[in-house]
Amino acid sequence: MIVVVIESLGYEFLSEAGKYKGLTPVMDQLANESLFFSKVYATGTRTVRGLEAITLSIPPQAGMSVIRQRDNGGLYNTGRLFKERGYDVKWVYGGYGYFDNMNEFFSSNGFTVVDRTNISDRAVAHETVWGISDEDLFTEVLNQADNSFDVGVKFFQLVLTTSNHSPYTYPEGRVAIPSGTGRLGAVSYSDWAVGDFLNRAKEKPWFDSTVFLFIGDHGAASAGKQELNPDTHLVPLFIYGPKLIEPKRVDKTVSQIDAIPTLLAAMGFEYDSSFYGENVLDPDYQPRYFISNYQYIGYGDQLGLAILKPVRQSTVHLEEGAGDQDKAELIRTAVSYYQHASRWREFMKAK
Repeated sequence: MIVVVIESLGYEFLSEAGKYKGLTPVMDQLANESLFFSKVYATGTRTVRGLEAITLSIPPQAGMSVIRQRDNGGLYNTGRLFKERGYDVKWVYGGYGYFDNMNEFFSSNGFTVVDRTNISDRAVAHETVWGISDEDLFTEVLNQADNSFDVGVKFFQLVLTTSNHSPYTYPEGRVAIPSGTGRLGAVSYSDWAVGDFLNRAKEKPWFDSTVFLFIGDHGAASAGKQELNPDTHLVPLFIYGPKLIEPKRVDKTVSQIDAIPTLLAAMGFEYDSSFYGENVLDPDYQPRYFISNYQYIGYGDQLGLAILKPVRQSTVHLEEGAGDQDKAELIRTAVSYYQHASRWREFMKAK
């Protein structure tokens, strides 16, 4: 199992979104070959929010992510679930994971940390202040998978890319847009790197028994908003495994916290957990989503979007046909989710 969280991969960059054409040919094709979700809402505007959603399957908190808070070790999390099943569980990052407390969080929650300090300079063709290029990172991912496979151990890797981040530089000659000229070139390169990664993975003896999940950590234009705009939180989600996962398109509203529970259901896992996320493929699934920035937290469903603000303030955007009673219900539901999730140390500490 390899879960790849792609820096700033907003849904807007896929050709089907209509804003750009041909920028992401690999992922455009991957959408047809995967269990593909077209309406996934990232929980926040920063990378640690996306990692929190994927790892803990929890709604976002106002203020700092759980990853940056104190006493956040020993939580029930995605890695622990796989570790209990005998998987070699690793956090693989091409930068220095002391940033945003990432290494401390993952190491205290059962992951073996592999970051820039573990990667030889000889293995790096290009890097920025944020980390090594996506293709170099994927080389390390392949090496780590080989190491686990060679000793007969199943593997789970959580991987974070960095190339789709300013200064938007990458190895020359990979894509038509020159390195360092802006976001669109970096998106195109990230797409190329995913294709190159999968092509190399297909040559591995472990490929047929491995599932790959690709998801954006957050949208590319969601930071800095005072009120929350759901459209800027849209990210694509692909679950890909030619021998294991039947391709299907799902256009239901999905939260980023649903990614792992849905993946586990698709793989036939049975487990008990404190995850808030749900299996989107369940016929009884009721669409809803969670979004946030630093101070504002939002909950949306078929009634509309409730935005909770400091000092018990709120804004509600109702869907057409909804009334005052629906507004009150929407606020109650939002408050209930976020009040419960604020007690995460009580509910998520591993027993």
